[in-house]
Amino acid sequence: MPQHKSAVKRVRQSTGRAERNKNRISRAKTLIKKVRSSKTKEEADAALKNAVKYLDQLSANGAIHKNTASNQKSRLTKFVNKIK
Repeated sequence: MPQHKSAVKRVRQSTGRAERNKNRISRAKTLIKKVRSSKTKEEADAALKNAVKYLDQLSANGAIHKNTASNQKSRLTKFVNKIK
């Protein structure tokens, strides 16, 4: 257990942030699954647009690393471009 007042606050903040990040990352995974499960090119493009926007927001907020977001976006774009 933390002994100092500032350490107690830090624990509170870190648990809150971890919970928020967990929810955000879960939503990102869902959006990625929607892109991967789309059947048509139009459906995939729409899902990709949402996923890319959300991944950019996550990296801007620090929930995920910017290179992780870039890697995910690249893979999804490649996937969508292969759909005919």
